[in-house]
Amino acid sequence: MIVLHHLNNSRSQRVLWLMEELDIPYEVRHYQRNPKTLLAPPELRAVHPLGKSPVITDGDATVAESGAILEYLVERHGGGRLAPVAGTPDALRYRYFMHYAEGSAMPPLLLKLVFDQIERRAPWPIRPFAKAIAGRTRNSFVLPQIRQHLDFLEGELATREWFAGSEFTAADIQMSFPLEAASARGGLDAGRPRLMDWLARIHARPAYQRALEKGGPYGIV
Repeated sequence: MIVLHHLNNSRSQRVLWLMEELDIPYEVRHYQRNPKTLLAPPELRAVHPLGKSPVITDGDATVAESGAILEYLVERHGGGRLAPVAGTPDALRYRYFMHYAEGSAMPPLLLKLVFDQIERRAPWPIRPFAKAIAGRTRNSFVLPQIRQHLDFLEGELATREWFAGSEFTAADIQMSFPLEAASARGGLDAGRPRLMDWLARIHARPAYQRALEKGGPYGIV
């Protein structure tokens, strides 16, 4: 039995969604973030030394990192579903977006979150200086990077319905977190209609809705 160690408001929601799409049996063990620090609880370190989510156990195997988990589940339990045929152009795009999501798309969104938090949480004696530095860095470097990525992704959907091609794949599941984060805090809006349509389509999938029911309230942290 696959066990998903699921942290609220985290990337592990993608793993729940994938298992619902594949209709494979699994168990969910819930963990809650610290309400003040938003960090994962120390109990997760008993599952994986880094103490982060997502992580799954499948028999004797322990697999961490969203992309690695999705690839493992598709290869081991997918039966040919949710991945393009090997050696095709779609398969190359699939591999690219499985890695691009966290390797390229998420870093500027994470930087924006960090600088936003610096503005809000800096001690009051240095708050004006912290706000000035954070604001200048965000506006001159971080936001242009986010816009560049969103423009790139909008263009990618100009010639195909899904990120790997004409069929929905696990690459779309992997891409959900950065694009939901961009919608929540990165400026993604109706000005990029293809990306907004893609978000609407993934949110309407029955498996996505079932994953929300099983995972509990979900918001981008």
